Amino acid sequence: MSPSLSSSVSSWLLVLLCAVSGAYCLRQVSRAGGGAAGEAVMGFGMALMAVPLWGAGGWQAPALGVLFCGAAVHAVWLLRGGVHHAHHLVGSLTMVYMSVMAASGHGHGAGLPLLTGLLLLYYAGYVVLGGARLVTAGGSAAPPPGPGEPGRRGGSAELTRACRLAMGIGMLAMLLTM
Repeated sequence: MSPSLSSSVSSWLLVLLCAVSGAYCLRQVSRAGGGAAGEAVMGFGMALMAVPLWGAGGWQAPALGVLFCGAAVHAVWLLRGGVHHAHHLVGSLTMVYMSVMAASGHGHGAGLPLLTGLLLLYYAGYVVLGGARLVTAGGSAAPPPGPGEPGRRGGSAELTRACRLAMGIGMLAMLLTM
C-alpha cells in the first residue's frame, strides 16, 4: 500500500468515525433534548475537517473556523453551569486552531510545536481516562449521566461515553497529522 493510499484510507476512516459519533449525538438530541448538541456539532465538524479531498486555501477551513469560534462562545456560555463543560471549550478552540493551520496552507508541521504538544498531551490523557471510565462503566457501579448529558433518557450511557472517546481519539489523530 503506498503512503498516499494508506493516508487516504485512514483519513476516510477518521471521517467515518467522527460522522457516526456526530450522528449518534444528533439522535440523542432529537430524543432527549439539547444535551448532546455540542457533541453532534463537534463530531460533524471533525468529520468535515478530516475529509482528505479539500486542498489548502479553500473556503472550507475558514468556514469551519468560524463555526468552531461559535462553538467556543457557546462553550464559554455553558461554563456557567460548571467547570465540567471546559472540555467543550478546549475542543472548540482546538478545532479553531486546526482550522487556522489548515487555512494557512503550510501542510504538515504547520502548527505551533508547544501548543500542539500541549493539546496532544491533553487529548492523550482524555483518551486514556475516557477509556478507563468506559471499561469500568460496564458494571453496575457506573454513575448515571448528569443532567443534560446524552444517554440520560432512552440512550446508553456507555455508548455515549464510547462516542466521546471516539471523538477524543479522532482529535488526537488529527493533531498528530499536523
